[in-house]
Amino acid sequence: MPDLATYASDPWLTRGRLYAEDETTARGPRDAFQRDRDRIIHSISFRRLRHKTQVFLAPDGDHFRVRLTHSIEVAQIGRTIARALGLNEDLTEALCLAHDIGHPPFGHAGEDALKEALAGKGGFDHNGNTLRALTEIDSPYPHFPGLNLTWETLEGLAKHNGPVAAPGWALARTDDQFPLELEAFASLEAQVAAIADDIAYDNHDIDDGLRAGLLTLDQLLSVPMIAARWDQCRARFPDVPHARLTGELIRGQIGAMVNDLIAASRAAIIVSGIGSSEDARAAGRALIVFSDAMREDERALKRFMYASLYHHPQQLAAADQARVVVAGLFEAYHADPSLMAGEWPQRLPSDEPWLSRHIVDFIAGMTDRYAIARYREAVGPIDLPEGF
Repeated sequence: MPDLATYASDPWLTRGRLYAEDETTARGPRDAFQRDRDRIIHSISFRRLRHKTQVFLAPDGDHFRVRLTHSIEVAQIGRTIARALGLNEDLTEALCLAHDIGHPPFGHAGEDALKEALAGKGGFDHNGNTLRALTEIDSPYPHFPGLNLTWETLEGLAKHNGPVAAPGWALARTDDQFPLELEAFASLEAQVAAIADDIAYDNHDIDDGLRAGLLTLDQLLSVPMIAARWDQCRARFPDVPHARLTGELIRGQIGAMVNDLIAASRAAIIVSGIGSSEDARAAGRALIVFSDAMREDERALKRFMYASLYHHPQQLAAADQARVVVAGLFEAYHADPSLMAGEWPQRLPSDEPWLSRHIVDFIAGMTDRYAIARYREAVGPIDLPEGF
């Protein structure tokens, strides 16, 4: 690995793990952050991402992205940025790979249904559920619950979008066990993971939207940022059919955003005068940033994507049915917990809110297709819109 900057997270200076481990049993010559990344990759929670919604619910097409492929793409972008800035690539990669583990089936539609199910019982949010999955639910080790990840990885997952002033019950529970300084900014590696996520889905969702026929090139060219990049593509490849240039358009977009982020972040780091990862946490502001111009361009692109793709009538119809599936499962399991699989009924708490939270834990871990199958088994038939 290239030499780390002084403000990078150093695995040899980690604040450690909640549960002490015998380091002499470590398998292979890996440092703490490399082991975190590998634990995430080998986890059941990570494997389930291959059948969880990214944009399209339970997509029939093999070429559409799901949470797993999205997370891998985020990790690629994150490592590129981390290397350019002298940050720890392994911690960055671990955060990128794990950032979406807490998403329930059907993405934000499923999350909305689980929030409603836990209304008055603490609610639900996917980021808190990521911490819950990795610290309590996914437990492959014999002597402790969860994956026993380092403080820096848990901190980054909790705060990659910035300080948390009012944590939900799931995140607060993790923080009570292993205080994560929620009021402060996270490491620069966590800040990289957050913006790498934005860069990935801003652009790859365009690709999927075009492939699905829910977006057209003419629509996209109404966004000045896209139009400028398209003109560059056509100038470079004047004899190539337009249909062959969409991949180049997406690559150009990602490259422009990454290059802008690296340049603006270098400048912000220099101005801040930080000399350590602790200085970065104490800086009081994000230091991994776009330039002002790119920030405005990225916001305009997001507004377009919400209006034209995420809120497309076909997407909204699918989301409505997804909420029916998730809400129906919660009602069925709450009425008869024995319908849950495996050991989940035997481990059911007797009192609220933990009884309902336990049921939500079970549903949140489901993949799209598993949720659909269990709904048909526990509730009954359902007509799903095209795309499932």
